[in-house]
Amino acid sequence: MGLLDRLLKTKSGHVSDTKIATAAGPSEAERLLEEGVTLEARGQPEEALNRYEVAIGLKPELARAHFNRGNILLDKGDAAGALAAYEQAVTYKPDSAAAYYNIGSAHLHLGNAREAIAACRQAITLKPDFADAHVSLNMALGSESRDLGKFDEAEASYRRALEINPRLAEAHHSLGILFGLTNRVAESVASFEQALRTKGDYAEAHTSLLFFYNYVADLAAEQLLRDARRFGEVAARLAQPYTRWKTSPDPLRVLRVGFVSGDLRDHPVGCFLEGVLAALTSRTESRLELFAYPTFTCDDETSARLRACCKDWYSAVGLSDETLARRITEDGIDILIDLSGHTAHNRLTMFAWKPAPVQLTWLGYLATTGLAAIDYVIADEWTLPKDQEAYFTEKVWRLPESYICFTPPLHEALPGPLPAIGNGYITFGSCNNLTKMNDDVVALWARVLHTIPNSRLLLKSKQLQAVFMRQNVVNRFGVHGIDAERLILKAHVSRGEYLMTYCEIDIALDPFPYPGITTSVESLWMGVPVLTLSGEQFLSRQGVGLLMNAGLPDWIATDTDDYLARAVSHASD
Repeated sequence: MGLLDRLLKTKSGHVSDTKIATAAGPSEAERLLEEGVTLEARGQPEEALNRYEVAIGLKPELARAHFNRGNILLDKGDAAGALAAYEQAVTYKPDSAAAYYNIGSAHLHLGNAREAIAACRQAITLKPDFADAHVSLNMALGSESRDLGKFDEAEASYRRALEINPRLAEAHHSLGILFGLTNRVAESVASFEQALRTKGDYAEAHTSLLFFYNYVADLAAEQLLRDARRFGEVAARLAQPYTRWKTSPDPLRVLRVGFVSGDLRDHPVGCFLEGVLAALTSRTESRLELFAYPTFTCDDETSARLRACCKDWYSAVGLSDETLARRITEDGIDILIDLSGHTAHNRLTMFAWKPAPVQLTWLGYLATTGLAAIDYVIADEWTLPKDQEAYFTEKVWRLPESYICFTPPLHEALPGPLPAIGNGYITFGSCNNLTKMNDDVVALWARVLHTIPNSRLLLKSKQLQAVFMRQNVVNRFGVHGIDAERLILKAHVSRGEYLMTYCEIDIALDPFPYPGITTSVESLWMGVPVLTLSGEQFLSRQGVGLLMNAGLPDWIATDTDDYLARAVSHASD
């Protein structure tokens, strides 16, 4: 989910600059500044913040006080406040590379990629061997790459950072994310593995590795479980789990249910969750109170509707695991639900603190988290067979029929007539992330096009906004003898316009082993059947679950030859 989000997930952080100081002699303001530094080192950021603010009041030109104040505000999730503080710091100390780097970090948190690029470039101008600034510049370039096509520049900047410091684990990790964006999965996995060799307890790189494993076609379930457990062990070492909670054994009381996710917004998770929360809160006899802890800034129409269903909506952006766990415990949450797994903006290491007596994972990730502190994973009989339970550290809890509930779109997109009637040929289509389109998928889809004369393949993806990605797709199909004229390549658009794309598709083709979920449901909603390949694992059986519940078992293939045969059969009907 959201490879661009995973790039931004890499925390840009900030640096300390002990050289930011004024030339004036000791003063009360500087004494307070040093007190603040000491308090920060003792883990007392609020007290330190107070000292910095008083020092600034006494001596506004004290650049280091502005700088340190910005660091605390950024750690608290107040990126706007931190940015203002850093800008004050460079006003009084314009040659500070560290301050410009932190300005770039604040802009990244605020989603201002262009401003972040400018700030990081200034930091590098002031200090050419500033490896961390090269990494942040990369992240900013990567986040702008959809529109500006700066993948090459971003990769060069990461490699420059690694030339300066080959053991910079964050650079290896970020380079892996960039490779994922450009559909270089093998290189992506190798970069994450290198990051972990450099820094063994690097939880962020470990969670990225587990996520990208989903795109690897021949990965054994045993390996995924083994590496997930290793992540769980690291998370457990970083945590101090709760063993007592502010909950009551009264069976008649209202239960408090919390949701932790960075996707409580216009995102596939938000779209699936919305209908569930609305149904739960619309019942007058409901004995549930819902709490949300968004881990990424959520401010759109979907998040507003989700927020209206909750008793409390508490931003977890910038909070440490310990602080967030304490808040959840103080809220008296009975059941805490992870909606991310190993996808972007997850807080799995916080779940290792066990802030609620019952914890489960649902919806956002389709394999084990590896965390002993998460008690259950939600699935159904179609998507997670009993023989797969051994590959989960969680206990499997199956819902009847389906574990997901689609929220009908608000957009007035209606199915149209069969495109083949007007075109005179069959149009296959896929609106999935191109990273799911591995070499085996390309080879099989090429066989489908060869077998069905004059057929076309429509692909729609965010990545197709980049010219080089479109050419990459053309080249990959060209290897199998498919001319560019038979490919219809479209970039991402708004959801309402995107749904109308299905009016151009006769049959949707599901990739494997990572099939579509949201795209498949939207395809069915728009009247377009989906041809899927059944797998053995939870992830690879998503199409099976959707099509069995839709009453379309004849669209489920057992192997690649059967996939081709069914494509021919349905296209000929």
